[in-house]
Amino acid sequence: MKNKTILITGGAGFIGSHVVRLFVTKYPNYHIVNLDKLTYAGNLANLKDIENQPNYEFVKADIVDSEAMFQLFEEKQFDAVIHLAAESHVDRSITNPTEFVFTNVIGTVNLLNAAKNSWKDKLEDKLFYHISTDEVYGSLGEEGIFTENTKYDPHSPYSASKASSDHFVRAYYDTFGVPSLISNCSNNYGSFQFPEKLIPLFINNIKNNKLLPVYGKGENIRDWLWVEDHARAIDVIFHQGKVGETYNIGGHNEWKNIDLIKIMCAIMDRKLGRDLGTSEKLITYVKDRAGHDLRYAIDSTKLQKELNWIPSLQFEEGIEKTIDWYLENETWMQNVTSGDYQKYYENQYQKR
Repeated sequence: MKNKTILITGGAGFIGSHVVRLFVTKYPNYHIVNLDKLTYAGNLANLKDIENQPNYEFVKADIVDSEAMFQLFEEKQFDAVIHLAAESHVDRSITNPTEFVFTNVIGTVNLLNAAKNSWKDKLEDKLFYHISTDEVYGSLGEEGIFTENTKYDPHSPYSASKASSDHFVRAYYDTFGVPSLISNCSNNYGSFQFPEKLIPLFINNIKNNKLLPVYGKGENIRDWLWVEDHARAIDVIFHQGKVGETYNIGGHNEWKNIDLIKIMCAIMDRKLGRDLGTSEKLITYVKDRAGHDLRYAIDSTKLQKELNWIPSLQFEEGIEKTIDWYLENETWMQNVTSGDYQKYYENQYQKR
């Protein structure tokens, strides 16, 4: 395996930490530089097991700082970028859209400019791999599925900012020849996810007998993918994907939010030694999110056929492993649920 220096942005976050760990351990000849701003969702404790590896390096920086990005690219001479750094929580994008524009759009353009400047005419064996979301495609009804050719139709400031960043990546490929790839993924779940997202939030609330705030009637449908399967897909696309292409990554696990929550309640009752049905009583319905998409579903046929990737875990097995991890890592959960997070939580989920 050829030596490479690879920049992974957002590598202290939920998905990013799994990608960093995979690349550091699987490719000892690669020098992995993890760049993260360490906002509320970035946590270096996610990477304690590999932080002292000789092929790993952490850099604290903000992708919105264009001068810092140019300097970093000049210093490190990256061969490739795997770009995961993003503001990603829809509710926060409704509260503060501008922050999402800066990080997700301006930040991505800064990285593209830095890559373009650094690589100049030496584009051979270089790659800018941009990680995106299925939310750029908008919302589905009861039928249909997102493919790589689905028209973009974002409905939230978050998805609009990610759609914009996708367009810029393609524009830099078409205009400047920056070799790039994009993947759009469905909802991820697993270890190290910040507990404002549905699954770790509800695991924590059930454990502590707190209310379980469900938007609307809980009818919204999402396709769930185990985060380690997403990291494996990123690995395959990075090494085998065709420059200029887009690949959809999905779990083929569609669940209504309310059904998912009830399954979690039943599993938690069993694991905590409670009577079945105890945790379901914590469910409380709150005012629906503005612009809340009804259904997402990803068709990852292209990825499966061309690059031979399939999910390794079905949801029932994955959710058991995930719940076990959070129950076994109470200290991690306590350390990330800060006072600021609690204030945000209280403001966001007002009981209807």
